[in-house]
Amino acid sequence: MKAPTDLELLDHIYESYYSTFSSYTKEDADRDSKIYVPIDCAEIARHFGVDRDIVFGRLYYHLEKKYGYKQSDGVNVHFFALRVGDDIKCINFPLLASVVAGLRQEYRKFWLATGISIGALVISSISLGVSLLGP
Repeated sequence: MKAPTDLELLDHIYESYYSTFSSYTKEDADRDSKIYVPIDCAEIARHFGVDRDIVFGRLYYHLEKKYGYKQSDGVNVHFFALRVGDDIKCINFPLLASVVAGLRQEYRKFWLATGISIGALVISSISLGVSLLGP
């Protein structure tokens, strides 16, 4: 089975856990932090038909290093944290939303540029054909 792209993986997590993120209230807290949402790597892996360690490894070893950062005061801001309080395997949901928005924008720009290039190629081919068959 083909591994999902970063956009496919993160978009699925965003869509699957948005309601969990947005329904958080301090009075009826079902997790230790609003911004860090626990995720089920096994369930996500089932959705894509891959082993759960593929999902975990992608989040922990690749995407955490790519999108996690250290603030100027030395505090680490994790994209994917192994533990936040009593919660395990947590995604920083506001950061996830920003990353997904950026990846979606890159995807649209890629396909727009590709479409324009294909259109230019078609027009050039037609022009060449007309000039070769012309009067």
